[in-house]
Amino acid sequence: MSERCEGCGDDVRVAGGIGDIWTLDPTHTGGMTLEFVDDSEFFLCFDCIDALPDDPRAADVAALGE
Repeated sequence: MSERCEGCGDDVRVAGGIGDIWTLDPTHTGGMTLEFVDDSEFFLCFDCIDALPDDPRAADVAALGE
């Protein structure tokens, strides 16, 4: 299973789900959903999360794709 990073647009592996039940291979998630104080939410890969400033805002997420 994968989800598109809203910062860079890359497909990011998301661990879990029914497809991972029957495998013994460890899988890792490549990102997470961040929720901002204005109630906006963005799924970002870990590289994009690292690129955000210390006190990020929704506009900082939009600037990642530039």
